[in-house]
Amino acid sequence: MAEVTNVLIYETLKALRADIAAVKADTEEIKERLRSHDASIGELRRSDVHLYDDQARQQVAMDRIVQRIERIERRLELTE
Repeated sequence: MAEVTNVLIYETLKALRADIAAVKADTEEIKERLRSHDASIGELRRSDVHLYDDQARQQVAMDRIVQRIERIERRLELTE
């Protein structure tokens, strides 16, 4: 069996520290990407809300136009 020395323990701990540092760096990169994705999702949601709002306004305008056309048809007695 190999003898456990202070040098062996030190080298093992040094390697573990390097591995932990690499994991921390990877974790920070992942967190940064998640923040970026969260921001993108927020932008998409805001864009979606604006599109829904525009669609609702267009529907209201279309309803008014239909009402006006129906009223004109009634006045001109063009209804079937």
